[in-house]
Amino acid sequence: MNVAIIGGGLSGLSTAAHLRLLSKKQNKPLPNITLFEAADRLGGVIHTETLTDNSGHTFVVDHGADMFATAPSAAIDLCEQLGVADQLLRPNPLGRGAMIARGNELIPIPEGFVLMRPTKLGSMLTTPLLSLSGKLRLLRERFVPRRADSVTDESVGSFVRRRLGNECLNNIVAPLVAGIYTADVDRLSMAATMKPIWDMETNDGSLAKATLRRIRTGEDSTEQASSGARYEKFRAFPNGMKQWTDTLADFVGRENIRLNTAVRSIVPRPNHRYQLNIETECSDQSSQEFDQVVVSTPAHVAANLLQSLSEEAASTLRSISFASTAIVVMAVRRDCISRLPATFGFVVPPRENRRVLAGSFASTKFPQRAPDDHVIVRAFVGGVLQPEILDRSDSEITEVVRTELGDLIGLDQTQPLEDITALVRVVRWNEAMPQYEVGHLDKVQRIQAAIDSLEGLHLNTNALGGVGIAPVIAASERTAERILK
Repeated sequence: MNVAIIGGGLSGLSTAAHLRLLSKKQNKPLPNITLFEAADRLGGVIHTETLTDNSGHTFVVDHGADMFATAPSAAIDLCEQLGVADQLLRPNPLGRGAMIARGNELIPIPEGFVLMRPTKLGSMLTTPLLSLSGKLRLLRERFVPRRADSVTDESVGSFVRRRLGNECLNNIVAPLVAGIYTADVDRLSMAATMKPIWDMETNDGSLAKATLRRIRTGEDSTEQASSGARYEKFRAFPNGMKQWTDTLADFVGRENIRLNTAVRSIVPRPNHRYQLNIETECSDQSSQEFDQVVVSTPAHVAANLLQSLSEEAASTLRSISFASTAIVVMAVRRDCISRLPATFGFVVPPRENRRVLAGSFASTKFPQRAPDDHVIVRAFVGGVLQPEILDRSDSEITEVVRTELGDLIGLDQTQPLEDITALVRVVRWNEAMPQYEVGHLDKVQRIQAAIDSLEGLHLNTNALGGVGIAPVIAASERTAERILK
């Protein structure tokens, strides 16, 4: 069986890896896999830069995700199957947690609060992030009626206002959710992005009752020791996340990967085969036939490839909106930050009207990433609510971020930036974050139904079913299973 995988990001690479693993597990012949990537490197939005300064100090800088979650288990399971799990780093046990900006202050997220669910009542009652009325409103959550059975979806903003109150939404939940999805909480779908919490209301009637049940059964032991993110459930590679894509590429076989090779069209052939029309970097054109084709490209590329095969799939894919972001990465001398938080990062509520959406301290999470006298700071800008900042030049964005980091963490404003940093990078990810807005699951069903009617064709993209490394790998495993069934 000849299998083509279009796209060399995490979706494509992990699909190829799972095809090899499942073939061996099921005692089936190994498919002939060819992976096509239009760019000159693999990984898509996953990329790592390793730099050495004039003093011989090494900095490991991730341009996208810098770690992955162990729950759901798809990513860690794949690491174990590839024999690399023992290489993984755990985040530094000191400093786990996050903070929320208020004015020029950073206030700790209440201990035990995870996204929108408090598991420790005491910390919620003492946090300065909520007023007395906001705390009383939070306590009333257990008495708020559950939604009507006829309601199949709702925005995150509507859900949190209804159950926890407007103050909890604006001061805590909105910045946490925006830090993950770069989204507008009043458009983001609960059913598509927060299904476990959505189901808690369905099954238990309230988040408070669901939390009490989970505490009694021990399910919330990790959450109770967390603040915003459950950092002990994350892992990273010593040399950055590019090490992960390199591991996958080596396992798949570099000889099966064609870089600088774009698939321009997919043409159906007899017996449910497909012809790929291919163009290389040198504009050489050719075609090749395959028994199975996996489209693992960004959604807009996938829509163009699918247009002639399924107008329904293509048009529905195009209806999914995307957000663009930029990450300003600085390796700053530690003595030039006067108020460096003890936590791994911070988020900024939209109501603060700042340009920085969130910040993280990569070398606090993983001290191996920088020498002790420097801190790797990553600041995020853009997203759905502030797309206009991305029209500015790299230097303009850097200056905006530098000024706001001066307010929030005491970054030195008196010296030239080049004198206090070992490196500065602006990494732009255009149209990279799919927005799972209310009604998204209906779109996914329409797209999947259209693709299912095309035997031998598969669509695997984060526009459908999961933002994050673990969900992408889980979807890739399901794709491999369908190919080998």
